[in-house]
Amino acid sequence: MRISGQLRGCLGTLDDDCKLDEEVVRCAAEAASVDPRFPAVTPEELDALSIEVSVLGPLERVDPHQTGAFVIGEHGLVVEKGRSRGLLLPQVAVEWSWTPEKFLQQTCIKAGLSPHAWRSDVAVYRFTADVFSD
Repeated sequence: MRISGQLRGCLGTLDDDCKLDEEVVRCAAEAASVDPRFPAVTPEELDALSIEVSVLGPLERVDPHQTGAFVIGEHGLVVEKGRSRGLLLPQVAVEWSWTPEKFLQQTCIKAGLSPHAWRSDVAVYRFTADVFSD
């Protein structure tokens, strides 16, 4: 969710065991109330909120060293190592005008890893997303 184009909350899941409509409601409520990066949305902010929902396609493991392993603007990334995992949506790299290497670095940072962790023994996945907004 955003207010005046600025991120105000964002949470999601890779779990596909629940019904999509129930997950959208749960994630929206949690993004508004428990995203650790932001205070809870106040009643005064509700009218200014814009909502965006990204429904992720399947994860495909890729070799990040291979040219063309993912395409900026088409693919999002997931980086995993042990219990650490970071996910960035396809639109994030476009918003920030990132190169493929910067996208990998930022996904590693989101996972709590070194920005260069993608160069070693981490699992890197790409995915597509269908994006809906109000």
